[in-house]
Amino acid sequence: MLTRCIGADPQTFAREHWGRLPLLTRAADLPRDFSDLLSVDDVDELLSERGVRAPFIRVAKEGEVLARERYLSPAGFGAEMPDQVDSAKVLDQFASGSTIVLQGLHRLWPPMIDFVRAMVDDLGHPVQANAYVTPPQNRGFDAHYDVHDVFVLQTAGTKHWIVHEPVHPDPLPSQPWTDHRDAIGERVRDEPVVDAVLNPGDALYLPRGWIHSARALGATSVHLTIGVSAFTAVDVVRAVVDQLAADAEFRRSLPMGADLTDQSEMAATATKLIAELSERLRDHAADLGEHAATSLRWRFADRTRPVAVRPLASLVAAENAATTSVRWRPGLVATVRRHDGRVTVTLSDRTISLPESCADALEALHAGVVAEAGSLPGLDAADGEVVIRRLLREAVVVPAGE
Repeated sequence: MLTRCIGADPQTFAREHWGRLPLLTRAADLPRDFSDLLSVDDVDELLSERGVRAPFIRVAKEGEVLARERYLSPAGFGAEMPDQVDSAKVLDQFASGSTIVLQGLHRLWPPMIDFVRAMVDDLGHPVQANAYVTPPQNRGFDAHYDVHDVFVLQTAGTKHWIVHEPVHPDPLPSQPWTDHRDAIGERVRDEPVVDAVLNPGDALYLPRGWIHSARALGATSVHLTIGVSAFTAVDVVRAVVDQLAADAEFRRSLPMGADLTDQSEMAATATKLIAELSERLRDHAADLGEHAATSLRWRFADRTRPVAVRPLASLVAAENAATTSVRWRPGLVATVRRHDGRVTVTLSDRTISLPESCADALEALHAGVVAEAGSLPGLDAADGEVVIRRLLREAVVVPAGE
């Protein structure tokens, strides 16, 4: 899916633009437009027929997010929840110049579910999708930067984008643009790096930290913002340091009577601990690295979602496990290990244990093999049927046709 968003080959993009420089690509240089992902009619359907609830919708005007009661309400008998979109209220706000923000589309709109799942596979980082629907001649938010990379995909209308260089490069989630409001105000007086109108089918990549603002022009503008929460070197270092919680030497209390307000005393303590940490890293780098890798794997699993299972279809498939072809559930993070005569499948929320005779079959499925009960390596058809039935019920595999 990445190739739908960039007018460069992926290797060039990774080398010259990823996390470094914006990339504006015109529709003529892309495989197709983005109307299949979210059209104007799709927006109306989401607002009028899909029961969208907060926080999947926000409404903003001139840089300020409006109070929820101005666009939400209960939906009557049988749907009294007070946080549902009120299409009449949204109409009133949109007509008065407000921008509609549809959030988390990768969780509720089928074309975006598939698109975002593929982007995660292409980029290797967590991805999400929002849509911004802006009335003509209006803007949604003031000049700001995001703490995640974004791909802006214009699906309808036109929008004028102005992009300036960062005042705080590569910001972390704990470093929002509001911490640099004055510096941003100064920076936007400089010559912009990008000053362009995006037409339907155009795409703009912005690394985190790049300052931007946008205004719709002569018609309603709809654009998708594909946000990428990139893992950083800080994440890796934190994962390593977190392993020190298992080390009694680093869990010990500081001396009684230590003055935490004394700058020189605390600097000396920190210097001493840094030296001890350096020695520990040097002597146990491989073990710390292995444990940190495990921590990062589960953090990634927590920030992404595997392809959803179809519960009823999965149960039907389990009943017909003897003849059902299955594959590993796409996006499901797991480790498969042999230990003490068993093979375990460790997921983020549980561990599944099976006899070691199933190990070859599980490893093959985890590696991407599509198989039926009679073709699982190391098992006969009867045992293969039992394993497939178990894995279908555990949502580890899915029918291959899904």
